[in-house]
Amino acid sequence: MNYKEALKDPIFKLVSDAAETLGVSCYVIGGFVRDYLLKRDTPKDIDIVAVGSGIELANKVASMLDGKPQVSVFKNYGTAMVKNEGIELEFVGARKESYHRDSRKPIVEDGTLQDDQNRRDFTINALALSLNKDGFGDLLDPFDGISDLERKIIRTPLEPGITYSDDPLRMMRAIRFATQLNFTIELKSLQAITANKDRIKIISKERIVDELNKILASPQPSKGLALLHKTELLSYILPELTALQGIEEIEGQRHKDNFWHTLEVVDNIAQTTDNLWLRWAALLHDIGKAPTKKFHKRIGWTFHGHEFVGSKMVYKLFKRLRMPLNDKMKYVQKMVLMSSRPQILSEDFVTDSAVRRLVYEAGDHVDDLMTLCEADITTKNAKKQKKYKNNFKLVRQKIKEVEERDHIRNFQPPISGEEIMKTFNLRPSREIGIIKDAIKEAILEGEIPNEYEAAQKFMLEKAKELGLNKA
Repeated sequence: MNYKEALKDPIFKLVSDAAETLGVSCYVIGGFVRDYLLKRDTPKDIDIVAVGSGIELANKVASMLDGKPQVSVFKNYGTAMVKNEGIELEFVGARKESYHRDSRKPIVEDGTLQDDQNRRDFTINALALSLNKDGFGDLLDPFDGISDLERKIIRTPLEPGITYSDDPLRMMRAIRFATQLNFTIELKSLQAITANKDRIKIISKERIVDELNKILASPQPSKGLALLHKTELLSYILPELTALQGIEEIEGQRHKDNFWHTLEVVDNIAQTTDNLWLRWAALLHDIGKAPTKKFHKRIGWTFHGHEFVGSKMVYKLFKRLRMPLNDKMKYVQKMVLMSSRPQILSEDFVTDSAVRRLVYEAGDHVDDLMTLCEADITTKNAKKQKKYKNNFKLVRQKIKEVEERDHIRNFQPPISGEEIMKTFNLRPSREIGIIKDAIKEAILEGEIPNEYEAAQKFMLEKAKELGLNKA
């Protein structure tokens, strides 16, 4: 089969000319070919394999391009990259690989195109299109990857046990591709992942998280998370999640399975936001439930303080996985800590002061917090679901009203500590903190409006109570 249409961008003709000048064969391979055949948007990073030196071919291509772009050479990997008009061309020499058991870094030798296709992770990523003058656009498909694309199957070119043991990151990639493309992992391959699960320990945490992020960013993350659980990889990567699985029953009282509930919440939130860190918050919002679970004869199962415990666990989890310990982590912590607040509000009559506190504490993230809480509705009881959704609508409306009237989001009390010191001729002392907190509380409780004059009057009254006089 010929797919010249896939190669209509002039860059492919230029690469073909460069290869002919050097007397080497070259092919487009991997994601570009796969996504073209799936009629998906083709990636802007294109892998080109040369039967010869990939670095030489990259240099030749760069010399023939307008502007003579710089070539980035990665000698350790035998690869080179050329960027041109938003496209990244990565060149590599065809190679064969062998592995040591304690490393995923292969021993590399020069090889044929077939050797290079053999080393690919999946049949759908081993598809290649010829860039040679003879047969330009011809498809080379030694493992019947086309059929796997049609049948929506993830399958390894060679024996899966060897493929996954050699480079255990491929186990994560298999699950990630199955999730992103909505494909099925071939049974033999799935069994090989479970058999090799312990090999994941030689993979860096950063690589694992990169694949995990891609699973979470997919349209239905639960598919990948369930596969990670089924193959027992999840208990190594996120034991805090697998600890939530199961339903206990004592004296006829049961609690829901918080693991499968969490997967539903993540799918729900994936329908409403692309914010990766809010999806992480959905994934981790209940992790505090395993360590706080208790049974009481009178009231049944409780998870008191699970939000607080869960927010503390977020830091340890991010640190262990070498994820960013910056504002992203703090954001996830905040969402987990506050994850039940709007729910509690929605169950009672919503007071202005409760909404003011919510908006003040959530700040710019109050809308994200509401999105998380709405995703947390997983009841199958239609009547209850309707009630909860309507209640959250009321909370959202109340937030809007309070915001417009009181301007509470990220507010600072109208009276500063410096003004309090100046007014009463004070040095830094606990009285200043008491007065500032009292003003803040009075505004949040609605005792005074969020305005300077009202706050100043309240300051004078509070100072009088503390026995302070104006300077």
